[in-house]
Amino acid sequence: MKSVLSIIGLVILGALGGIAIFTPAPYDPHERVSAPFQPPSPQHWLGTNDIGQDIFSEVVHGTRTSLLVGVVAATLAILLGVVVGVTAGYAGRSVDTLLMRVVDVVLVVPFLPLMILLGAYLGPSLITVIAVIAALMWARPARVIRSQVLVLKNLAYVEAAHAIGGSFWHLLRRHIIPAIVPLAMAQLVTVASSAILIESSLAFLGLGDPVQKSWGTVLYYAQARGAFLTGAWVWWVLPPGALITLSVLGFALVGYALERRSNPRLRHH
Repeated sequence: MKSVLSIIGLVILGALGGIAIFTPAPYDPHERVSAPFQPPSPQHWLGTNDIGQDIFSEVVHGTRTSLLVGVVAATLAILLGVVVGVTAGYAGRSVDTLLMRVVDVVLVVPFLPLMILLGAYLGPSLITVIAVIAALMWARPARVIRSQVLVLKNLAYVEAAHAIGGSFWHLLRRHIIPAIVPLAMAQLVTVASSAILIESSLAFLGLGDPVQKSWGTVLYYAQARGAFLTGAWVWWVLPPGALITLSVLGFALVGYALERRSNPRLRHH
């Protein structure tokens, strides 16, 4: 059953990746191509919005933007988390204590209010959104990876390699990094899911990049321009909302499968 769920997650993410990479947008999402509030038709598969822009083209471009933000922000957060986690777990007591206090501070910061504050202060742009998400989401992966490193460095074969003169970089390359890669990948998938939700939330609140189409900006304009009053929400709100839900579900299923592989306790249960 669990393998079936992971396959479902991979299929969902593969389908979303196919939309982002291989699906051509029939129109420029910023150009008016038809009359406003047109229902779905062979020319406009998801109809048009209040100014005549093709919603299907908006959703395709939004898929590319939202997945890009999620993957890039998650990658940056995990890289920082790996550096901090490995350093804290291997360097020693004083460095470990200092870095873990920094992690504690980041973890107790109210996340969404700070995201809204930084997004409003730094200005709406994809670079800002990616940087802020990465800067605030590295702490939990760092703590998880640090715990794994504390276990690894006390294993017999790692201590033996150190005793015969293995350098820190040798131990890191041959023993530490290969052992934490599955755990880091599981954390990356989890962070990517959260990053997509956060970007969509910020964009829905009007703090996203107005130039770039994303799932959140499509929902923002739908809510602000009367989609619910005109009945256009069926083809204007449901598609990006469904894609956000599917992306979170897909990442969650794949992340759980990866975590089972890296966590023996989950595997046994």
